[in-house]
Amino acid sequence: MPTVIVIGGGVAGMSAAHELVERGFQVDVYERNPKYVGGKARSVDAPGTNKIDPQLFLPGEHGFRFFPGFYKHVTDTMKRIPVGDDRSAFDNLVATDTMMMAQSDAKPITLPVDFPTTLKEIEEFFKGFQAFSSELTTEEIEFFSGKIWQLMTSCSKRFSEEYDSISWWDYTESATKSAAYQRLLSGGLTRSLVACQAQMASTRTCGSILLQMFYMMMDPFTRNTDRVFNAPTNLAWLDPWHDYLVGKGVNYHRGVSIAGIHTEDGKISSISFEKDGVPGHAQASADYYLMAVPVERAANLISEDMLKVDPSLKNIIKLAPNVEWMNGIQFYLNKEVNLNRGHTMYTGSNWALTSISQMQFWPEYDLKRRGDGKVVSILSVDISNWTALGNFNNKAARDCTNDEIQKEVWQQLKQELNFGGENVLSDDMVEDYYLDEDIVPMVAPMSAVMTVRLSPVKQEALNKVFNLEPLLVNQCDTWAIRPNAHTGIKNLFLASDYVKTNTDLATMEGANEAARRAVNSILLASGSDEDYCEIWEMHTPFLLKPLQMIDHLNFEKGLPWQDVL
Repeated sequence: MPTVIVIGGGVAGMSAAHELVERGFQVDVYERNPKYVGGKARSVDAPGTNKIDPQLFLPGEHGFRFFPGFYKHVTDTMKRIPVGDDRSAFDNLVATDTMMMAQSDAKPITLPVDFPTTLKEIEEFFKGFQAFSSELTTEEIEFFSGKIWQLMTSCSKRFSEEYDSISWWDYTESATKSAAYQRLLSGGLTRSLVACQAQMASTRTCGSILLQMFYMMMDPFTRNTDRVFNAPTNLAWLDPWHDYLVGKGVNYHRGVSIAGIHTEDGKISSISFEKDGVPGHAQASADYYLMAVPVERAANLISEDMLKVDPSLKNIIKLAPNVEWMNGIQFYLNKEVNLNRGHTMYTGSNWALTSISQMQFWPEYDLKRRGDGKVVSILSVDISNWTALGNFNNKAARDCTNDEIQKEVWQQLKQELNFGGENVLSDDMVEDYYLDEDIVPMVAPMSAVMTVRLSPVKQEALNKVFNLEPLLVNQCDTWAIRPNAHTGIKNLFLASDYVKTNTDLATMEGANEAARRAVNSILLASGSDEDYCEIWEMHTPFLLKPLQMIDHLNFEKGLPWQDVL
């Protein structure tokens, strides 16, 4: 039986282990977290919230989960994770109904999660944004709608060879537009959806993901544009997944830090690791090795000996600084607060906040004996801009203590929601809060927060707090240096969201797709006759394909995009 060592037990590592063990491989997963599986996707027991029952905690998260309808890979895997009573983890997903957009000094608007199908209807959709600001002109809405239409009718080669080199900021010509245009359209959509700055992120990535969201909204036969779990992530998905993998024979090694990957005769010969922080390098070996850790951790594991065998691995080190922060904070409230049945975007928030009211989606999750017994609702908030100055404290989130972050986020939420004298949120509602445990003080020993190969500029930006798990952002001109799942080292494979995938975004979907590609490469290398993992293309509506074909012909002639309608 061929053996595989999987380094990293996040979504990518678990996805790879799942596909491998179902195909007869012996799999060992080495995961640094001593308690939780699933990496950034995990939910956790918020420390100190077991005040009534020592076994019952309030749930905390790295950031709230959502599963757009265009996800195919990770949801396919979910369908093969039993959760009892002839149900799968996929059955724990429920659809949201609306999206709310809030802004200070204006009444929030709530939009259904559907979308028009013509340029004229696109313009009408975006005109809803004018409810926020008189600055946003009809001409700007028509221009932005036209840029979306251009993406919808552009061929794939134009995305890869032209749009990858253009920032979203430049593509949408934001520098020449109003502050409202930048805040609501070009900047707001990207920073909230993909946690990146429009000035740096590529149009290839931003445009592709926005289109997939729009296409789901356009489909009259689906209610899956935006889905969330019906319980905290570990209960609904990750714990049953771990139990399934172990039941199938996967060996899980928790609390393990990989100290080195060793080569011999042009191949990986072994790994060395530390267990539960205890010094000493234990060794483990296998036929194949699959590295499923984030890009900044992968960069630290690549040795000079590995580079001698495969110099292209240096590209991973080049990619390592291309990360941003997107971390969550949960507010535990003593009053029922359901803002809308879906996600809320706070367009006037300098820290690019988005939120979801969790309990309306968790009908069977009992809060009575969790926390202090007074908590009845949970507002889960993602912070996507950690370098902008706060609306109230005039400090970047990176320059704040945990309590300062909590206070500033709460003030920004109140500013956006308490319109016209209505106190949707008030200070006396907050019983407790939890800030993602990956945000740690910079006074912590660097051995604890890990030395990352970052540029001096990036190092200077890390001020009061450090993020143990940042998020990869696909910046301009990086597609060419992103690796494939196979490497020049014959028994080393890569499964992480920095790998080239159709998904092209640091998401659970991208991680799962990368894992499938790595497993397929292992199947080939091992001579296995097992079926390859299925890989899906990104969706394109049938009616747009003729227009994209025309653009393909124009692109091959060296012509710019043209609206042929």
